[in-house]
Amino acid sequence: MPNTSAFTLAVAALASLTAAAQAQTVYPLTLENCGQTVTFSQAPQNAVALGQNSAEIMLLLGLQDRMAASAFWPNSVLPELAEANAEVEVLTVEFPTLEAVLSRQPDFVAAMLTTLMGPDSTVANRSDFEELGIPTYLSPSACSTTLNAGDAYGSRGELWSMDLLYKEIEDLSRIFDVTDRGAALIEDFRTREAALRAQFSQTEGLTFLFWFSSPSPADDAYLGGGNGPSGYIADLLGGSNAIRTEADWPAVGWEGIMAANPTVIVAAQVDRNRWNLDTAEAKIEFLTSDPTVSQMDAVRNGRIVVMSGAAMNPSIRTLYGAEQVAEQLQASDQQ
Repeated sequence: MPNTSAFTLAVAALASLTAAAQAQTVYPLTLENCGQTVTFSQAPQNAVALGQNSAEIMLLLGLQDRMAASAFWPNSVLPELAEANAEVEVLTVEFPTLEAVLSRQPDFVAAMLTTLMGPDSTVANRSDFEELGIPTYLSPSACSTTLNAGDAYGSRGELWSMDLLYKEIEDLSRIFDVTDRGAALIEDFRTREAALRAQFSQTEGLTFLFWFSSPSPADDAYLGGGNGPSGYIADLLGGSNAIRTEADWPAVGWEGIMAANPTVIVAAQVDRNRWNLDTAEAKIEFLTSDPTVSQMDAVRNGRIVVMSGAAMNPSIRTLYGAEQVAEQLQASDQQ
């Protein structure tokens, strides 16, 4: 009789080798990305990440040794990625210049927003890099919007979902030939996403207002739009976005905000230090001291929570932001 244990081990070993072989990227690799075909002759070794999400995905995939630089950081890097990020040059926390990006001699450029790499970008168009033989990648979340005249960030007819982010992680992991790491990261996010949805499955009636920032109290507030990542967070936590516009980043006056009458106000913490109301502390001070705004139900009921501003962009930080809000809601309910 054959040795059953040995046979079983041999089959398992063969299956493992087959899976590993299937996981490896075969070059040249050709991908369809945002309506364009991009070909990679080999895994990038000197990549530039335009935008916090592009950079943090690469860092989560353990690719810091293959990153030449990053730019555009509305918030500080995730604490668990700080050590890896310290190995990568930050060109600027704002919009970089094309010259600054090219000075790092990138062999790949990935961007999280069309304002960083798109037809109306002040930084670059994809063709600027392609003419130099530098392959590019634009986040599927960015090109899933409809761009309208005068609206640099676009609008969404349907609610954003993490599926767009999972596609991005999968694509980047294939580009860099680390598909096993990409699969593990996606599985972790799916598990966390499902846990939050189950936790708030019985929640009803919550309406959320997501305030990113304002130049000053007298100016309109830049908010998370109804179908963007903010709307996704509200839906994940059993509620809805109090702002119904399809625009990803509507600017709304305080009369309109008070009319929306949210039950929860999410004050974003933005670390870039560009506007007076970037910090969550400044937002909360205004909300609780302004004679009119302080009378909103959410303020009077103490339903102000803090979330990273980066979570309002379609990014990995969106799920982290949902977890931030969930933790604070749960704590307030237990008081």
